[in-house]
Amino acid sequence: MSRYVVTGAAGFIGSHLAETLLERGHDVAALDCFTDYYDVARKEENARELDVERVDLAEDDLDFSGFDGIFHLAGQPGARSFGDVFPLYLRRNVLATQRVFEAAVAAGVKVVWASSSSVYGDAERYPTPEDATPRPNNPYGVTKLTCESLHDAYTRVFGLEAVALRYFTVYGPRQRPDMAFARIVEALASGGAFELFANTSRSFTYVADVVDATIGALDAAPGVYNVGGGDEATMREAIALLEEIAGRALPLTEGTPQAGDMKRTRADTSRLGAATGWRASTPLRDGLAAHWAWASARVGTA
Repeated sequence: MSRYVVTGAAGFIGSHLAETLLERGHDVAALDCFTDYYDVARKEENARELDVERVDLAEDDLDFSGFDGIFHLAGQPGARSFGDVFPLYLRRNVLATQRVFEAAVAAGVKVVWASSSSVYGDAERYPTPEDATPRPNNPYGVTKLTCESLHDAYTRVFGLEAVALRYFTVYGPRQRPDMAFARIVEALASGGAFELFANTSRSFTYVADVVDATIGALDAAPGVYNVGGGDEATMREAIALLEEIAGRALPLTEGTPQAGDMKRTRADTSRLGAATGWRASTPLRDGLAAHWAWASARVGTA
């Protein structure tokens, strides 16, 4: 049995990761600050089967001595991060991650942490490899890229051993309520309509595949790796799949494209595949069916 820290353990990906580690027989120190950005009631529900300690990574004392690895998934999410909310991104992404790195160095523990495909912005080529020039479209992407710079600095100066994972549009049960698929399945289940801001195209990645990649990355050489789904689809294609799965139509309204959103993402995951043998294995239809089954059960819709 190994002992691991999981930050953001009451969140979407973090709760799945913590549960999987426990199911595999490991000891998990689950940490989360339960910010009100992500519905606190939903976080408490995610953490119901976990013993989650309330910790603010940006100010509380951190001691990772005696652990075999740190999975740092906590952060302030959301691409629409312009304006007055930016200080939250600085505190919860940059400052919190810097303090995790400090504590990891002090304890001599390896870190696997969540970066984002948002660092690429509108990428220079697709599929996008890790050596593509980063040019984030929004402050969220800027803070994740800043964390990658901190990763590099702590590696060179203090010997930090770390793996950064650039996640590409993760979906599945427990997805954050503000994310597109969560809002789509909620609208389908409740008979509502959905506002489509733009018919963007995404490298959608099922949460179980992301968890497998994240755990496997602990054995990868330090560096930066893409974690992306095998299926790319436009929003309209994904909505059509969900309509087929749910057996009902979703009324759409046309919204205004949102500042900072990316037109397309598609991951080149060959680097992670070579390092760990990982590849996304869940077809989009299967992942959406699981997402729909979870969401419809919550509202009593068959």
